[in-house]
Amino acid sequence: MSGAVHTYEVADSSVAYRGRVIAVRRDMVRMPDGDTSQRDVVVHPGAVGVVALDDQERVVMVRQYRHPVGGQLWELPAGILDVPGEPASVAAARELAEEAGLRPGRLDLLVDVYASPGMTDEAFRLFLARDLVEIPAAERHVGVHEEAEMDITRVDLSEAVDRVMRGEITNGMAVIGLLATYRARVDGYERLRPLGSEWSARPAASG
Repeated sequence: MSGAVHTYEVADSSVAYRGRVIAVRRDMVRMPDGDTSQRDVVVHPGAVGVVALDDQERVVMVRQYRHPVGGQLWELPAGILDVPGEPASVAAARELAEEAGLRPGRLDLLVDVYASPGMTDEAFRLFLARDLVEIPAAERHVGVHEEAEMDITRVDLSEAVDRVMRGEITNGMAVIGLLATYRARVDGYERLRPLGSEWSARPAASG
């Protein structure tokens, strides 16, 4: 394909819905054929997740009720970027402390992902946490709502990947994080990007 690349200009934009976490933005976009077409975008603040790997190479997994799918899912400690200006790495460490009662002695950048770019600007950044330190029970965060019934377990990394392949772990962030960690282990975790690497995909969540 040759020639100039079309610029998808937004001719009009409005907010159709605004909820507690997300909004839905309605854009009218100019297409290459000159027509204008409606695109509805779920505006999301972005999220972080953590593959917490202990010294026995077991991954910390949490099981949480997810209302949109009507059931419990095995996931990684994770959360939305709901503190303005907070670095993603700081948010990740906070989520690990709140959901798993752990602090990372070492935190590395794992991968960056667009959640579902056909419908949302949501992007999430995954981190690898190692040298884990238990937070004393008296200092731990007390979960509310779905987190009040959250189960926590540790699964050998290879077994966790097997569970992905058997369809037992289906949360997208968990699937990506586990497979990325499994691959990173091949290189001795030597090819991970610096913790503060640029993340241009992080949503502005301004819709």
